[in-house]
Amino acid sequence: MDEVNKQQDSEQTEMNIGNDPVMIMAVDVVSKLMIQNKITLRARGNSIPNAVAVTNIITDKMLVGSTKVEKIKLDTLEEAGIGNMTSTIEIIIKKN
Repeated sequence: MDEVNKQQDSEQTEMNIGNDPVMIMAVDVVSKLMIQNKITLRARGNSIPNAVAVTNIITDKMLVGSTKVEKIKLDTLEEAGIGNMTSTIEIIIKKN
């Protein structure tokens, strides 16, 4: 069972997207995609447009034809008792 989990971990990496420059994040993601088969980009709140931009740069400009968006998951987190809501996105990019 541990071997299966290790194999899955080596094939997919998670990366949190923040407010860093988009091209720097895209290059970082591409370098990780050279080693991994899948990468999951996660962002919340105001960082969501950066995650979408990074995904578009990778799939449409840098690695055209060799990567694709496998899944996009949208969610909203609500803080208990306060009423504040924060949107989140999870984008899985897969090598072909």
